[in-house]
Amino acid sequence: MDSTFGRVTVTLPSLNEPGLYLSNVSTLDSARGIVQGFQYGDADLRDLDLTDTSLITGRVTGLRADRVQLDKVRLDSVEFDTCDLATARISDTKLSRVVFRNCKIMGANLTGVTLDNVLFENCKLDYASFEQVRATGPVAFSKCVLTEAVFTGCDLSRTVIDECTLRLAEFGRGKYQDLDLRGNDLTTVRGVANLGKVIIDRAQQSELAEALIAELDVTFGDTLNERR
Repeated sequence: MDSTFGRVTVTLPSLNEPGLYLSNVSTLDSARGIVQGFQYGDADLRDLDLTDTSLITGRVTGLRADRVQLDKVRLDSVEFDTCDLATARISDTKLSRVVFRNCKIMGANLTGVTLDNVLFENCKLDYASFEQVRATGPVAFSKCVLTEAVFTGCDLSRTVIDECTLRLAEFGRGKYQDLDLRGNDLTTVRGVANLGKVIIDRAQQSELAEALIAELDVTFGDTLNERR
């Protein structure tokens, strides 16, 4: 199943195909290190801690976890719907054909994560930190809240951020060629000088200018007397 955002088409998991059966599981952990063809939901956990695990072809619905730790995890053809993954820590993990829909992942830290055909749709990602995150395939953030999110050392080339809240979101040094920022209010973003070669609408020129002026903390001549 494909979904198109701007110039990017994201291939999502096809979990409703005829003949595909998802077995209900009581945990996402496995002694074999792999959970495949699964359905997991309506769980309220204190901790979700997965290491060296593969989750392949499955759906996670209504999961609530106070603490999430994913390290060296492979997610392939997995859908997360209406999940609360508060303070998630995700490191050295690869996501392929994965969708997060209507999820809360506030204060998350993603480090060394690879994204390939990944969609974040209608998610709350306030205060999230993205470090050394690489988009190796189509990636889209659609109608998400990214208030005070920070991107550091990321490669978001050809990624789409569409109709998202980017209030005080910070873009550190990284690769942003063809990052599509159309459809967003850019007036309060930080790190404007790092956003070389991104895609915007002409109407957003003034928004980027306003963000840059705020970042440079310039003084307008007609206000000099007011500052004395």
